[in-house]
Amino acid sequence: MDTVVRVSGLTQGYGKSAVISGLDLDIGHGVFGLLGPNGAGKTTLLRTFATITPPLSGTIEIVGQEVTSERAARLVRRQIGYLPQDFGYHPGFSVYEFVRYCAWLREVPSARVHEAAVRVIDQVGLSDRMKAKMKSLSGGMVRRAGIAAALVGSPRLVLLDEPTVGLDPAQRLEFRKLIRSLNNTAVVLSTHLVEDVAAICREVAVMSSGEFLFQGSPRDLSAQAPSGDGVGDTPLERGYMAVLNRRTVGER
Repeated sequence: MDTVVRVSGLTQGYGKSAVISGLDLDIGHGVFGLLGPNGAGKTTLLRTFATITPPLSGTIEIVGQEVTSERAARLVRRQIGYLPQDFGYHPGFSVYEFVRYCAWLREVPSARVHEAAVRVIDQVGLSDRMKAKMKSLSGGMVRRAGIAAALVGSPRLVLLDEPTVGLDPAQRLEFRKLIRSLNNTAVVLSTHLVEDVAAICREVAVMSSGEFLFQGSPRDLSAQAPSGDGVGDTPLERGYMAVLNRRTVGER
């Protein structure tokens, strides 16, 4: 496995309060899913990978570069595409202007930036809305524009925080197809939608209170389901809920 992200002894939090403590993790090519309840630490982890929030302690390497300074962070950001759950944009920008601007921020070479922007806009199904203002788009269209912005320029690491919120079922299927088509890319997908994990993830981790309660394949997570009736409609949902419930019982 070609390692794209490596963290060792990672402790992260805000002020003196640790959200994540002593995490070791390697992420290679393919889709790595993050499941967990609200407040589990998923967004904090993504922000750390995106070099937005420096670790309180521990080390982090992105595409072989240890991030020890703002200069190092600026270098690796060229290789990172990040879609936060709530992302900002200038409402007067067209879809094309927004995606092109994000490509410029990532320092995509000027000779490639137009072609790169047009390609990802087409991939997310917004070619017919390319000149439309961002403020005129529906919620689902804004989300697709955000996905395009995260993918423009073919970054080595793509971080997606709840990317399918607001997408209809057909659009979610297209999203999965698009993510499957990415080559030589590590994708970290934070989601509440277990079915998205089942469909596209090579590996999945279940987080709670800043810790990994489980890490393995979706099939391995399904195997955590109890032999009798459990909470959930699919084996993967039942396995996920069983992992979370074991933590809850253990804390009593």
